[in-house]
Amino acid sequence: MTPRAGMLIAAGALVAGTVTVLPAAPADAGEPTPRPLPPLAWTDCASKAYPELQCATLEVPLDHDDPAGRTVTLALTRIQHTAETFQGPLLVNPGGPGGSGRGMAGYVAASLPPKVAAEYDVIGFDPRGVGESEPALDCKPGHFAPVRPDSVPSGAASERTAVERAQSFAEACGKKYADVLPYIDTVSTARDMDLIRRALDAEKINYLGYSYGTYLGAVYARLHPDRVRRMALDSVVNPHGVWYEDNIAQDYAFDTRHKDFMAWVAEHDAAYGLGTDPAAVEAAWYRMRDALRAAPAGGKVGPGELEDTFLPGGYYDGYWPRLAKAFSAYVNDADAVPLTEAYERYGEADPAADNGYSVYTSVQCRDAAWPRDWSVWRKDSWDVHAKAPFSTWNNAWYNAPCAFWPVESLTPPEVANDQVPPVLILQATDDAATPYEGGVALHRLMRGSSLVVEEGGGNHGVSLGGNDCLDEHLATYLADGKVPRAEGDSEVDAVCAALPAPTPEPSAPPAGKKAAARTLPAPATSVDAVPAGDTLHGFLGHVR
Repeated sequence: MTPRAGMLIAAGALVAGTVTVLPAAPADAGEPTPRPLPPLAWTDCASKAYPELQCATLEVPLDHDDPAGRTVTLALTRIQHTAETFQGPLLVNPGGPGGSGRGMAGYVAASLPPKVAAEYDVIGFDPRGVGESEPALDCKPGHFAPVRPDSVPSGAASERTAVERAQSFAEACGKKYADVLPYIDTVSTARDMDLIRRALDAEKINYLGYSYGTYLGAVYARLHPDRVRRMALDSVVNPHGVWYEDNIAQDYAFDTRHKDFMAWVAEHDAAYGLGTDPAAVEAAWYRMRDALRAAPAGGKVGPGELEDTFLPGGYYDGYWPRLAKAFSAYVNDADAVPLTEAYERYGEADPAADNGYSVYTSVQCRDAAWPRDWSVWRKDSWDVHAKAPFSTWNNAWYNAPCAFWPVESLTPPEVANDQVPPVLILQATDDAATPYEGGVALHRLMRGSSLVVEEGGGNHGVSLGGNDCLDEHLATYLADGKVPRAEGDSEVDAVCAALPAPTPEPSAPPAGKKAAARTLPAPATSVDAVPAGDTLHGFLGHVR
């Protein structure tokens, strides 16, 4: 779940429809006979940062229930093991849905302790429909071109315009990909993962998933518990809320995290000159939003684009210094240039974002039922907006195509599991995108799992991002399968302190310089040239 590829809207009602229900428990009996898989042909696709990176493609059935039918192509990457001890493939996924995972292989291999990384083939992949996989979906290029109407409706006419815009996106997807959309969903992607396992000639997989990738991993584990060796899930989707209750929790959590940012700006008044009262700083931010409605910064940053720009700050506080500088320049100096540059860096949609959004909507709208009555969306959005105004309506329009989606929805599978080896769950207490309750919920559903908590942490995606305590737990688990266990009645098995808040001095490339792209080759800079959190969140899709 990323700012422009995974924001969810509060929707408080379910609607019935024609649904496909998975078996309540995994069973391979009766599955179609799988087609033979040719060996993967790995070729060099090295970058300066990851000189050992290799690439391959794999054809998989579009419809897994028709293995002899049409195929789609998945794009894979690999950093091959170098140690005599080989622990098998480690599949990695950065979330989304719609996030490209090809670049993650190099980053994960470089970020783990060398001895641990050397024992794994680290495998990245673009899920079906994403990035270099074929076909790569792009329902309506330029859907997020600025300046969009204000996300908060000013009346019936503006709301109707936005509804029609969402409906046109859904219709464009249906016309362009009518034969593909029924098969863009989490279960199909999980079944693709098992074909990757087969193509790698592995009896079992190891897996590291972030954000939506935690849900994908849980679904895979439910389908194939006997094929899971080790599984680490970082920043966990609440499986009880796929996708509605999660949406409500996320809207409130992002508003809280935005207030945390405003308090940080107030704490550093000497640097930003916006006052020492967090409420007054927040009021200044909303005045800026109002001003941009009348005069968009640089002709392209209106209220909706402003929200897009500041949403990444809810995912990762490493962006706060640059966002605060842009905020300060606009309010104190009437200088819109830093704000425009911040939008270009954090919020502007490029072709990769168009692809990610197309897959996001395809998966989310297909995975679970959404209200088809717009009045439900209107009531829910206004109710939540009254308490959490920062991004509720922005989220509503992001997800609104699901109200008109041309493919009927499935029923989310049950992910409770008592058959897998111990699963390592890593979760920050103040994560906005996947609130803390999700990690606890999955911990309870996966018997024998271990919950490691970053106390006071607000970032989304916490392992391999610079917290040595969390990274040590992950490395130990991948090295020998050991997980921490709670003493007494505690539900939390281990606690790590959060990283310190950022300082006003920027510690990354200046505004206007694009960060890590989602496509290969990986960033030309060394992974040590910028903070680990910056690099990680570039791969997770929180900046463009």
